[in-house]
Amino acid sequence: MSTAEHWSVALSVHEHEGQTRAEARLDLGENAHLLGHGTARRNPSDPNVLEIGEKIAVARALSDVAHMLLGSAAMQLDRSCRSSA
Repeated sequence: MSTAEHWSVALSVHEHEGQTRAEARLDLGENAHLLGHGTARRNPSDPNVLEIGEKIAVARALSDVAHMLLGSAAMQLDRSCRSSA
């Protein structure tokens, strides 16, 4: 039997004084979510292109969520294996 799950990701990005912060919220349903964070800081010698910092900060926030999701799955798998032994 197959099931369909619908998870959503909400992103927010804020820039202040050369530093960009991003937050990625993965909603897993049933009031469960993971919240990842990412930052990017522009080197003063780099061109002032806001889009680049946004992309880096968002990528880091999504990577943070991905690592949390993998860790959660690994713990759940470990618990499942222990209870079946």
